[in-house]
Amino acid sequence: MAIKDYIRERFFPHMWCPGCGHGMVLNGLLRAIETLGMSKNEIVMVSGIGCSSRISGYVDFHTLHTIHGRALAFATGVKMSRPELNLIVPMGDGDALSIGGNHFIHACRRNIAMTAIVMNNRIYGMTGGQFSPLTGYGAMATTAPYRNIDHGFDIVQLAMAAGATYVARTTTYHVKQMTEILRDAIIHEGFSVVEIMSQCPTYFGRKNKIGDAPEMLEWFKNTTTPIGSKAKQEDPSLIERGVFVQKELPEYCSEYAKVVERAMKGRS
Repeated sequence: MAIKDYIRERFFPHMWCPGCGHGMVLNGLLRAIETLGMSKNEIVMVSGIGCSSRISGYVDFHTLHTIHGRALAFATGVKMSRPELNLIVPMGDGDALSIGGNHFIHACRRNIAMTAIVMNNRIYGMTGGQFSPLTGYGAMATTAPYRNIDHGFDIVQLAMAAGATYVARTTTYHVKQMTEILRDAIIHEGFSVVEIMSQCPTYFGRKNKIGDAPEMLEWFKNTTTPIGSKAKQEDPSLIERGVFVQKELPEYCSEYAKVVERAMKGRS
């Protein structure tokens, strides 16, 4: 299938602001799915609330547009009832790690087979530019006009500590890497977490004087580096990108099926 076959063209043009990185994430995701040759009926996308979550309206898959922070809970229900389906769960940084933080860590530890995409623009973009759990110390936001004093989560470290079996980070600048990581995350037999650093020129870029989308993409290029690079050794402030964890552990739905089988044998 071609990329255009995976989108709901009747809902375009999209609602994202000019220069928003979320459209680039949509493009990378569709290219990953195209390379896998997956049928639309094999995929379920579950999203919550926020700029990022609107992505579910543009894809021609089975989709659930749910409530703020609860996308992983809904997705877990779908996966448990139909384990043969491929679950993709796009979330924003606030959606995933503020009200949705508890769902996030427990989905990681259960190792249920689905792909959690955290589109990290470091801001609550849809509701007015408030700071999020990933905005970071010293950054500006509408609710932090004199700079934010909250330290931000590190999605990669949090996912690794909680037990996710595939953990990766990339940016909207690194589009080829993004597609490759998303493809591998989707076919991974376990819980996959992909952080994608995405630009929000409307709020984060403007408030922090980083500039418009081209300047923000340049910022991603200059402030990130591949895992274990010499540049990271020379400048520890650089943000590493790539695949941090890729391992095999028992998958939750498969283990649950064994519990059911044992229970049924016990009844006979």
